[in-house]
Amino acid sequence: MKTAYFDCHSGISGDMILGALVDAGVKLQTLRSGLASLGLKGYELKSRRVKRGLFGGTKIDVVLSPKAHTHSRSFTDIEKLLKNSKLPKSVIEDSVEIFLRIGRAEAKVHRTKIDKVHFHEVGAVDSIVDIVGGVIGMQELDVDQVLASPLNTGEGTVECDHGILPVPAPATLELLKGIPCYSSGIPYELTTPTGAAMIGFWADAFQSLPLMRVQNSGYGAGDHIIKEHANLLRIIVGDAEGKGKGKIVLVETNIDDMNPEFYDHIMDSLFSAGALDVYLTTIQMKKNRPAVKISVLVPPAKREAVSHILLTETSTFGIRFTEMDRIILDRQSMEVQTPYGKVAVKVGSLDGQIMHFSPEYDSCKQIARKQKVPVKTIYDSVMQSAKKKLKGGS
Repeated sequence: MKTAYFDCHSGISGDMILGALVDAGVKLQTLRSGLASLGLKGYELKSRRVKRGLFGGTKIDVVLSPKAHTHSRSFTDIEKLLKNSKLPKSVIEDSVEIFLRIGRAEAKVHRTKIDKVHFHEVGAVDSIVDIVGGVIGMQELDVDQVLASPLNTGEGTVECDHGILPVPAPATLELLKGIPCYSSGIPYELTTPTGAAMIGFWADAFQSLPLMRVQNSGYGAGDHIIKEHANLLRIIVGDAEGKGKGKIVLVETNIDDMNPEFYDHIMDSLFSAGALDVYLTTIQMKKNRPAVKISVLVPPAKREAVSHILLTETSTFGIRFTEMDRIILDRQSMEVQTPYGKVAVKVGSLDGQIMHFSPEYDSCKQIARKQKVPVKTIYDSVMQSAKKKLKGGS
């Protein structure tokens, strides 16, 4: 299973994420091209090699011109900016979700509603570039899972538009809910709100480095030059060996009084927030009321985001959690050539032996529509081609 592991021994921030991704092989031009579709003016994305302590890394800088838009933006402003862009839908959805996480955190610590929140530092051009650029870079990396170490928060104080705040800043602390974190005593802000929101959205688990075959690594440099400490975020990319294991959370609630038309939107929101699966079960409740049980499977780090959606977008008065262990097959993706074009295939294996494989339905559906043939025809053709390829045929 292709895995990205974030080693956050020196915390995590948006610019460190960009630096680590570029250092690991994501092309800077790919980020520039994607970000250009946002229509943001007055900045330039630059990369430079630097040293932090005795080690080298990549520092990504967002260099602003005097005409750059630097005043605060609301969540609605940022959402509109993203949705009006020509970015891929998946990049837009992930970026919106990360900003939504930050907006909810800011709303909670300021005791207000998200539509009243005005982003200052996070609404500035450089932070928008960090978040959207990070999403583009992670999708370019194309990994099956993301893992991370516990986060080093740093300590002391930090100065921002709200004044001098303790480290972690209140919004950062809210974003760290459910994430293991600590301070090693370094008197700087090492984990920023942007960094906490991004890794909280991506990470399937926070743990030690798993058993994996390392393929590549990258180091993203932070701003602070800290004596006797390498202020670097390290990303390690490789194939995790053995059966995929880990914790998973089942989030559930029973609904007996909601317009059934809402379920489609709610399911989309849950998947955008990081749900692994969402399913509905018809049940019978007290007083013989027919109802629907919403079940959501989610990584532990995504539990809060999913809970918020269920509590705000459904008619429920409460939700429940069950933490479970799970084992999954090693998964990889491959492309097979068919008479109708190339189609992606998902392959599952156990201890190095292929258990089964399955064509990606969305890929089959797109080709079926384009070629004007039944999707079953595409599916059968893919299965035949995949069998030949996996057996070593042409």
